[in-house]
Amino acid sequence: MGIRVGILGYGNLGRGVEKAVTANPDEDLVGVFTRRDPKNVSIASDSVKVYSADALEKMTEEIDVLVICGGSATDLPVLTPKYASLFNVVDSFDTHAEIPRHFDEVDKAARAAGKLGAISVGWDPGLFSLARLQAHSVLPDGKDYTFWGRGVSQGHSDAVRRIEGVLDARQYTVPIPEALDEVRSGLNPDLTVRQKHRRECYVVAEEGADRVRIEREIKTMPNYFADYDTTVAFISMEEMKRDHSAMPHGGSVIYSGRTGDKKHVCEYSLKLESNPEFTGAVLSAAARAIFRMNGEGRCGAVTMFDIAPKYLSPYPDEWLRAHYL
Repeated sequence: MGIRVGILGYGNLGRGVEKAVTANPDEDLVGVFTRRDPKNVSIASDSVKVYSADALEKMTEEIDVLVICGGSATDLPVLTPKYASLFNVVDSFDTHAEIPRHFDEVDKAARAAGKLGAISVGWDPGLFSLARLQAHSVLPDGKDYTFWGRGVSQGHSDAVRRIEGVLDARQYTVPIPEALDEVRSGLNPDLTVRQKHRRECYVVAEEGADRVRIEREIKTMPNYFADYDTTVAFISMEEMKRDHSAMPHGGSVIYSGRTGDKKHVCEYSLKLESNPEFTGAVLSAAARAIFRMNGEGRCGAVTMFDIAPKYLSPYPDEWLRAHYL
């Protein structure tokens, strides 16, 4: 029996985590837990049961790590602290401005229970966070820039879907080409968020919904759209399925720094055919890490900054030294 993993929530991200967990020989999927009627949730793993989320409180001895696949706008701020009092947990909370508060809430709950919670796991925040930290540590005299897209943001799409009258939505984050060129040249420009990216929203509205209100709520949403040039296009459900069913994403962390009079540009980039599948793979690796760390007595909340890279890998230390160092 490998690391026993439970998945709470079965949207795009939950499906990505399922695919990653079932592909890892050292992890076993115990169950998928949903706030919907379990009878209406069909999963890819034939031998795995779908449970009501209410069943989690009775399964604390059967799950080593619970991966919480909810939206950052309203789900994770409630669900992660709640379940961190019962399980080791991993989430992908991605509202950057709220991460310190979320960390404190999860830390308090997990520490009291002797559990470990990894928050804000994914590629940004997550892998991109590590790229920024490493570059600043090596070249303190410099500046970092992060560009996302062009791709579908799961968190922003979810935030739009939460608006009253919205049936479905996709939000594309699009970098401004001129800003990218300036940064890659090492000019270290001062750029506002509006100068770095724009946002495109494609929305399927309920029949008779107030589209003017929906567009206004999107464009004025703090932490998501208010600081960006945002376009909103209303389309049919048929158009959504035909033109926006794929979920590609990616981006770059670019750091421009100096050592004396010498200039250096570091770039870490990702090109992803499936945002949720890649994010799910990172969450699965983090589940392995916090299981090991909690086994060594670590509790409270952690981020990718606190997880030594070796804990993410299924291979032993001596193998990593021989092959990856």
